[in-house]
Amino acid sequence: MKKLLTVCMMLSLFAFTAAANAATTYKLAENQPPDYPTTVGDKEFARLVKEGTAGRIVIDVQPGGVLGDEKSVIEAVQMGGIAFARVNAQPLSDFYKPLMVFSLPFIFRDADHQWKVLDGKVGDEVLDGMKAARMVGLAYYDSGSRNIYNSKRAVKSPADLKGLKIRVQQSELMMDMIRALGASPTPMPYAEVYTGLQSGVIDGAENNWPSYYSTSHYEVAPYITLNGHTMTPEVVIVSKAIWDKLPAADQKVIKEAARKSEAAQKKAWAAYEAKSINAIKKSGKNTITQVPDKSAFQKAVQPLYNKYGAEFKDLIKKIQDTK
Repeated sequence: MKKLLTVCMMLSLFAFTAAANAATTYKLAENQPPDYPTTVGDKEFARLVKEGTAGRIVIDVQPGGVLGDEKSVIEAVQMGGIAFARVNAQPLSDFYKPLMVFSLPFIFRDADHQWKVLDGKVGDEVLDGMKAARMVGLAYYDSGSRNIYNSKRAVKSPADLKGLKIRVQQSELMMDMIRALGASPTPMPYAEVYTGLQSGVIDGAENNWPSYYSTSHYEVAPYITLNGHTMTPEVVIVSKAIWDKLPAADQKVIKEAARKSEAAQKKAWAAYEAKSINAIKKSGKNTITQVPDKSAFQKAVQPLYNKYGAEFKDLIKKIQDTK
């Protein structure tokens, strides 16, 4: 009887230990392909979490938009249906409005200023505030700067944009920005932009170097102006419903892993961007217009700060005061 009791106790202890050590797997939604810089960052984040929890927490990165578009993914994160996601701050601002400030044209003076803001107190305040929207902000990823490109002519100033139909995201802010610069904003699904440029339905679009290259837009819109009108970051988020159930020690590991993964993502972004620029220059088909003085572009969009930034004056000032 004693022997049987001992065996039962050992089996119970083994079962308890196995249960305690069993891995919990969470999905991370990523809408870019497996080799894209944000996915590289996601995978490094997942690796660091697994390492930091001794394999107890596994983050399964799901690239290529298989879990849905950004809007549906954000909604699923809010509900706890998807645990983690990497999304752009622009669509995310529809759910947490202060993030919209990061999409204001020329809010960041340059990349150095941007990362001093995002990796500093201001960036932390915005991430922490996301809890009010049932999400927890963990870290920011690089998305470069967006430039205007078109199929008609070189653009050196806002005056050169007059009459051009420029594709924009389905965003009131982005539409108003293009309108303020003198062009006609034309919302269009991203997947239709190439044929739209090819057929003349639109004259141009705006995006970062990697997207300009990877979509082959550079083939049908050879004029690109490096005006860098926006530098909207990517954001790594987790569902607050899931976050609140995690032990404080695991929360710390996850938050630190997300921050550490920024370095891998930024490195991948820099390499991907350089590859894109070099390939486009090598093709010899494009006219690249530098804009050393952006004051004319900045002046044209200044009214947007009154329309969209009125309720975030303090946040905007903190960003502008960051040195």
